[in-house]
Amino acid sequence: MEACGRVLQSVQLTASGRPSLEAGEVECQLLDAIDLEDDAGAWALKAGILTLTTHRLLWLDEKARRAWAVPLGSIGQVFASKKGLKSMFSAPRMRFQVWTQKDGRVSPQGSGGAAGSVVLTIVFKGRTGPESFVQKFGEVLQAQAWKVNMEAPQIRPTLDESAVAGEAGTSSVPTATVPRRPAPFKMNPAMAGVSGILRKEQEQQEEVDKNMKEAFQDLNGLMGKAKEMVQLAEKMRARLLQGQTAGADEEGMGTKQEMQDWMLSVGIASPVTKESAGALYHQQLSRQLADFVKDPVQRAGGMLALVDAYCLFNRARGTELISPEDLLTACTVWATIDVPFRLRKFDSGVMVIQSVSQSDDEIFTRLRALVKSGDAAKVGVGATEAARALGMAPALAKEQLLAAESQGFLCRDDGEDGLRFFHNFFIDISVATAFEDS
Repeated sequence: MEACGRVLQSVQLTASGRPSLEAGEVECQLLDAIDLEDDAGAWALKAGILTLTTHRLLWLDEKARRAWAVPLGSIGQVFASKKGLKSMFSAPRMRFQVWTQKDGRVSPQGSGGAAGSVVLTIVFKGRTGPESFVQKFGEVLQAQAWKVNMEAPQIRPTLDESAVAGEAGTSSVPTATVPRRPAPFKMNPAMAGVSGILRKEQEQQEEVDKNMKEAFQDLNGLMGKAKEMVQLAEKMRARLLQGQTAGADEEGMGTKQEMQDWMLSVGIASPVTKESAGALYHQQLSRQLADFVKDPVQRAGGMLALVDAYCLFNRARGTELISPEDLLTACTVWATIDVPFRLRKFDSGVMVIQSVSQSDDEIFTRLRALVKSGDAAKVGVGATEAARALGMAPALAKEQLLAAESQGFLCRDDGEDGLRFFHNFFIDISVATAFEDS
């Protein structure tokens, strides 16, 4: 590990153990049981998960929770596989050259800032063959998505020509505050009258048809435009988190809190798919789901209904929708991996995603204190009051009241005012002292 750390880049992991992706980075393919070796024999990474993204090659050790990266921009050459008698009885391999700096670390600038190079080998020991990976690897290298600058171009202020020409160019007016003289309006006779309106509508329709044709030319084009929208959502989310939306109300975009709640639940830049993850689909989907529900579960008081999680998760995935069965399977995988959530099913059949840190004993204690306080001791507590006290949805608060009743902490009164719960005084009576006076 230490030897490869002197060459490869260390990758930060999410709470669920997935590699953190860069801005605009999208996962393309995942393979398990992959070795990554140095041809010189200095180090070797054994039996990990290899992830090909649009920007990097990521190797992950799930048990040790360590990940390393090779930037695709640092790859200089991919060598053809050797064919021979020995290769017929060994695992398939793919060798490629990586440019390095003077200190021996991978050069993120590629050959431009490189002082040397090393040759790395990918050993495919899993059930999936290397053919599809090699093909996808070539397509990603050719696309060079890591070179695309997605930042919006800066708007340079323009000057009024008369202000620049005056006083021999020594004007004391700041250049960023000098307005540009508006161009004189020129009337186009062809755009006047009813015929002009019809012509303008026809041009707009032609522009819409052109955009639709470009978008639906093929599936890759459609997904490319969808990814651009997700990247835009990521930028808006980052801007909201930096607190740069003080003028949102003036623009008619709602309050800052409303926009933040909306944007934080929209846009997974690289959703896990069956095509990219293959046999690791449900495992990686489970980890991505655990990362996604962290904020919604926290806002919901530590417990989120499974149907709500399904709607939020699918909305964030955009066009890559999942089925209810896939979501349920992903939640059941949590029992085998180290994530801070669990799937819980109440006696009524309601299924929820619950934080591991949330204790039932703590909730029962809060409910017992609630039914004893103020007017609640006389009129009881319903699902609405419990939801307000626990900070969760009324339907889930009702399930907690029923669970507390099943443990003997509460008793019910189903009358004209609906279902109300009261403190169970019988649990305060000790059997040993009940008949002392008698």
